[in-house]
Order: sequence, then C-alpha cells, then structure tokens
Amino acid sequence: MKISSIIAGKRVETISAGASIHDLVSALNTHHVGALVVSSDGKSIDGIVSERDVVRSMPGKLDELIGMHVRDIMTADVHTCTPDTTVSELMIMMTELRIRHVPVVDAAGDLISIVSIGDVVKNHVSEIDSERTALRDYVAGNA
Repeated sequence: MKISSIIAGKRVETISAGASIHDLVSALNTHHVGALVVSSDGKSIDGIVSERDVVRSMPGKLDELIGMHVRDIMTADVHTCTPDTTVSELMIMMTELRIRHVPVVDAAGDLISIVSIGDVVKNHVSEIDSERTALRDYVAGNA
C-alpha cells in the first residue's frame, strides 16, 4: 500500500521559523498534533519541530525558553517521502531513523502532507485485520 492512501484528505500544519516557542506550543495544542512542519510559505520545508523538541530544549534553559524561537529548536535535516512511497518503506525509514513524523512532498519537493507513526500503525493494523478476516472467511468456506 502506498502513502497516498493514508494522506487522502489529510492537512499538514506549518509554522514559521521565527515563531515563538509559546506560539509553537499553542499551535500543537490547537491542532492536536505532535509536530509541525517549519515553512515560510506552506510549500517549502525549512525544518520540522515536535513536542519532543520542546521537551529536549528545556533542561538548563527554562529561563531562556520564553525568548527562544522555533528555529532554535527545530530539526533542519528533514527526511521526507512521496505519495508513491510504500507504507513498508516508510515503516523501515521511521524505525531506522527513530523519527515519528515524515512530511510528504510532491515531485517538485513541495509539501503536500505529513504522516505520523500513528497513521502508519493504524494502517498496518487495518491491513492485518483485513487479512485475518479474509483468511477466516476462506477457511470457513472450505470447511
């Protein structure tokens, strides 16, 4: 199965690199997401920032956090996939790189969506359930 089936109708939320950490935390909460793509125009990818990035920036810097910006804590080296990437390929990438969110880009490299580990797991469980049902029906039909 391809990623295109997971992202159908799914929006991706973005934030600018100059946004404050307060704005970041508010956006994560408002959109009920674990990560935002950092983009100046909603198409190009400047980075990605997650809840984990916020937490990891806190030790020893709590006093500084209020004056920090997204650019100070974001991950600039972003791994992406395309709608034609298979779910299996994405699972391998996410596992090997230990990442939980992967932006989806088109052939020109423009941002079109994002896939989370939750999306991938939900899809995988659905596929396993469909296979189980098909096998049960097959066995029941041959009994």
